[in-house]
Amino acid sequence: MDLAFLHPLYEHPGPWASVYVDTSRHAEDDSHERRLTDEALSRELSGQGADDATCRAVREALEELRLSPEPPGRALFARAGGVVLDPPLARPPRRDSARWAPLPHTAPLLELAGEDPVCVVAYIDRKGADFELRGAPDRRDAGSVSGRQWPVQPVHRTSTVDWSERQFQLKVENTWEHNAGEIADALAVAQEETRADLLILVGDDRARRAVRERLPGRLADLVVDAPHGIGSRLLDEDVEQARAEHVRRRATRELERFRAARHPDAEGRSTAVEGVPALVEAAREHRIDELLILPDGPDAHREVWIGEDPDQLAVRRTDLGILGEQHSWSARADDALIRSAVATGAPALSVTPAAAAAREEAPVGGLGALLRWS
Repeated sequence: MDLAFLHPLYEHPGPWASVYVDTSRHAEDDSHERRLTDEALSRELSGQGADDATCRAVREALEELRLSPEPPGRALFARAGGVVLDPPLARPPRRDSARWAPLPHTAPLLELAGEDPVCVVAYIDRKGADFELRGAPDRRDAGSVSGRQWPVQPVHRTSTVDWSERQFQLKVENTWEHNAGEIADALAVAQEETRADLLILVGDDRARRAVRERLPGRLADLVVDAPHGIGSRLLDEDVEQARAEHVRRRATRELERFRAARHPDAEGRSTAVEGVPALVEAAREHRIDELLILPDGPDAHREVWIGEDPDQLAVRRTDLGILGEQHSWSARADDALIRSAVATGAPALSVTPAAAAAREEAPVGGLGALLRWS
């Protein structure tokens, strides 16, 4: 997950209100029930020490969510009487929550908003293709491409041995090849324009294979074949299955990289760390290349100490004094490490989709990192 969109949260000091709400039930709940929920979240913040102005800003933002169609969920981050960031969520949180703390509680975003692959579905035949952009929760047309319509006769192969028919068959083959190239070029452009994470090919085996072979090599890992043949529009569950599998493969691939990087090289150096003390040291030195988090891991909510700047963090409060920081606050380890990752441009990834099948590869305690250097 690219964390750049979180920069506004770290341009101001805390404390912060972090609220996660399930908006998928808004159509079912009546206005009175939603109002009670909003007030309960505001009271929860107040009980944790939030100021009245920030509680009011959160309550007003929650009221606005009731007035317009929403994605499955929404996160709100507020301070000093104003909402600073309110990213949509790709899936609803397990429960509505409100937290008041020195740092914004951003770790849940890795699962709720982080891995939400956008797909271009290509419905392919021998004459062209229609493209459809699919994501959670919407779909829309993404253009089409028409290939060469020559020869005029129906485009199909023939078993005749007549020489003229063989010439015709060769022309048909050439037309297929030309059209596959046109479709592949258009699909590559569609991916670049939409920044799609996944390309789903729908069509008969030969048409899909011809297009796949002509796509740029950089797209090879993004292409999957649909479970149905030509002529059928993909159901939402088909797309969701492809999206979930893509997320699982991505997490598995990163865990495999992490496992390989764990092992020291010939000089005894490794480019992966795990556990809070090692991660804190790597974050202070700006060595984290990618942060890996298992949100339910025991180290995720372990207490660390932070200063005003992202690289001012320590396992013990006294360590911050040694580093020259005069002010310190306790914070969750996952939130403190995400702040450091944002400051240094490192991405973060929830490894939950792969950890169930590869528990031994997951970082010990649920927190790990691939390093820029050992």
